[in-house]
Amino acid sequence: MSVEELKKSIRDIPDFPQKGVIFKDITPLINDKNLFREAVDLLAGPMAAEPPDCIVCIEARGFIFGAALAYKLGTGLVPVRKEGKLPHRTKKVSFELEYGSATVEIHEDAVLPGSRVWIVDDLLATGGTLEAAVKLVEGSGGKVAGISVLIELDFLKGREKIKGYPFSTLIHF
Repeated sequence: MSVEELKKSIRDIPDFPQKGVIFKDITPLINDKNLFREAVDLLAGPMAAEPPDCIVCIEARGFIFGAALAYKLGTGLVPVRKEGKLPHRTKKVSFELEYGSATVEIHEDAVLPGSRVWIVDDLLATGGTLEAAVKLVEGSGGKVAGISVLIELDFLKGREKIKGYPFSTLIHF
């Protein structure tokens, strides 16, 4: 199985969530047991030699891959969620999206000081969400060991916001 097969399984949904945006729908990929397994195995590759202490994954589709990777690598899992969704005391960061703004949070005790953290999400667009996750991890005293995404929209240049961190992408558009 190849990355090209994974890429072919992702469908475009025009004008979602708003006009002018082409949404990359990963549902066909995660619905196929072989494609999903391959994607998780490939995403785990950069982490396998030295697994992190925890995987930080971003709501909502990042949870799918983050949970599978944490299980595969035997690490903890820390969710980054939209503002107001976590029940305990939180730290938060606001940022701009390609079509608006948002705030994300992490439990203030979720990332232990000095821990090695790998941040996982399904997609890198403008980089605001991943940049916010980096700030949350580092603001908690953690060290970002790397960042992995399934899909990168190269034309939006989101990687510019997260320079200086080991970074891996499986699929480029």
